[in-house]
Amino acid sequence: MNLQVTGLGLDKMKLDSLQSFLDQEEAEEAEEQQLLAPAAWRTYMERRAALREFLTAELSLQLLKRHHARMELLRKCSYYIEILPKHLALGDQNPLVLPSTMFQLIDPWKFQRMKKVGTAQTKIQLLLLGDLLEQLDRGRAELDALLESPDPRPFVAGWGLVEQRLADLSAVMDSFLALMVPGRLHIKHRLVSDVGATKIPHIRLMLSTKMPVVFDRKESVAHQDWVSLRWFVTIQPAAPEQFELRFKLLDPRTQQECTQCGIIPVAACTFDIHNLLPNRSYKFTVKRAESYTLVYEPWRDSLTLHTRPGPPEGRAPSRLGKPGLPLPTLSER
Repeated sequence: MNLQVTGLGLDKMKLDSLQSFLDQEEAEEAEEQQLLAPAAWRTYMERRAALREFLTAELSLQLLKRHHARMELLRKCSYYIEILPKHLALGDQNPLVLPSTMFQLIDPWKFQRMKKVGTAQTKIQLLLLGDLLEQLDRGRAELDALLESPDPRPFVAGWGLVEQRLADLSAVMDSFLALMVPGRLHIKHRLVSDVGATKIPHIRLMLSTKMPVVFDRKESVAHQDWVSLRWFVTIQPAAPEQFELRFKLLDPRTQQECTQCGIIPVAACTFDIHNLLPNRSYKFTVKRAESYTLVYEPWRDSLTLHTRPGPPEGRAPSRLGKPGLPLPTLSER
């Protein structure tokens, strides 16, 4: 009986505390209402509702979280120049020149200059995206604070400034969304040199994006003296891709152990590396193989695996009975 009474007493205390909080809220709202005329009060409440609707529909925390995730993904992507011929004039019977053919006609030195332009444009675009996202975060925080403030003046006399802030944030959001897609490269000079009487169509250069290459951390496993590595691309490319896999023994103890490293070209999304040292840590990185059209690749995924301990001393290693595959031809770092 005493326990029940005690429980009821605690519940009553919670209800009293909640009621006290609600009474305080109502008192503050009544006090604010007394400071404003009825028409001004209605205007105040309508504008608060409009601000709350803007935060919910245009600048919600969930939306900003998704944009942060997309921004993080863009920072890990690879960026390439894509060559596209423009449409020929109506009635022109010459066929479009394919991009592979265009590479034979483009001046290599001018194309290298355009790659530098593409690198700079990509870096600037990513910096602008980061800055715009920070502006959206700050704007959301400012409007949240305004909504929580008991001061009615910004919603009455200063509403013009609030409306201007909402318009500015909408413009920032539009700019952010427009920059999310890599755009056209601006060409100041002709990339195709004069080739006599041959008619060459005009071309346009676009920046294209490829999703990052990421290790499959569930399927990549280490054994005693070898590892099995798997990786994937979020959006599978239309054509097979070439990758560059690197490995390195961490904390080598002898000069010979320093040779436990290398670069391996791989034409698949899986590879096994044999003849590793037992009970040691190795770092692995993977990325796409170098391409003529690559302009910017700021990130590559890395993975550290620890091989399993070898057999106790005095027993023959199990791999002597079943030799592992030899290491592929490697190049030093």
